[in-house]
Amino acid sequence: MSDLSFEQMLEESLKTIHNGEVVEGTVIDVKDDEIILNIGYKADGIITKSEYTNDSNVKLSDLVKVNDKMEAKVLKVNDGEGQVSLSYKRLATEKGNKRLEEAFNNHEVLKATVTQVLDGGLSVVVDESRVFIPASLVSDTYEKNLGKYAGQEIEFVISEFNPKRRRIIGDRKQLLVAKKAEMQKELFERIHVGDVVTGVIKNVTDFGAFIDLGGADGLLHISEMSWGRVENPKKIFKVGEELSVLIKDISGDKIALSLKFEDQNPWLTAAEKYAVGNVVSGKVARMTDFGAFVELEAGVDALLHVSQISSEHVEKPSDVLKIGQEVTAKVVDFNEEDKKISLSVKALETKAAAPAEEE
Repeated sequence: MSDLSFEQMLEESLKTIHNGEVVEGTVIDVKDDEIILNIGYKADGIITKSEYTNDSNVKLSDLVKVNDKMEAKVLKVNDGEGQVSLSYKRLATEKGNKRLEEAFNNHEVLKATVTQVLDGGLSVVVDESRVFIPASLVSDTYEKNLGKYAGQEIEFVISEFNPKRRRIIGDRKQLLVAKKAEMQKELFERIHVGDVVTGVIKNVTDFGAFIDLGGADGLLHISEMSWGRVENPKKIFKVGEELSVLIKDISGDKIALSLKFEDQNPWLTAAEKYAVGNVVSGKVARMTDFGAFVELEAGVDALLHVSQISSEHVEKPSDVLKIGQEVTAKVVDFNEEDKKISLSVKALETKAAAPAEEE
């Protein structure tokens, strides 16, 4: 029993408390599963583990010490054993609910750690009050794996507050949407056609790659990936890599990107390298019934017409040529304006045969 003066004992005997009242007390004993408080009443107050926390794995003796001051809510003035049943958790929840109501009314951005990952969303706790964030409100894009949020601190707003129905709903999505809208606005104010910017590869498809420019995605179409031919973008680009790209066009909220930098345009020096009469080499890139297209360098193809493949009759290019085969031929036509070059192997054979006939 506590060493109290007669006046103190008299005061405690006259003091009255009621269910639902909030009382303050001093911890006089702590066990693993209960806390005993001196609340200035004729009987001590008891807080069980279930009325202190939702975590059944903790030991109260690790959380609370003798002589700690605590506030609690009265559940029963007489719990049947002559003691006062108290709840720290319910008082904390009420305070938390009040905090959440203020945040709801003021559209305040809250920050809390994800305590549970559920099938339908995430659970966080703010001042002992639980907030549920549905999967549809976790992100502005579909999230297949919510498990990555476990233990993470996230920001959200309260979009629905109804503690009586136990519906306190958090919304992270609207914050992300608002942030992206702001970033998008800043990005479009900053960029112009012709700028070179750095982005991160977000997705790669058969027809191109989507680049995150920090506020909006731009499309790097397969035809703009190189001055040469790109067969499979997925073999060249990897998600997460940084890439410097040229802004080719801006149309509304769509951004077209390119890696065809003008100073690397192979046609800038093509007139000299592929002048009529020059003998050049390249590899067969593709074939049609009327001829074969020979890649002289990345971005420069030339046509070797079926009639120019050999001095002998050739029915189809594929009868005598293979994709990837190296071919040496003479340039017989160069059209810089239309970017067309014509080759002839036949002209080389004719030239080689002429001296032999003279002998």
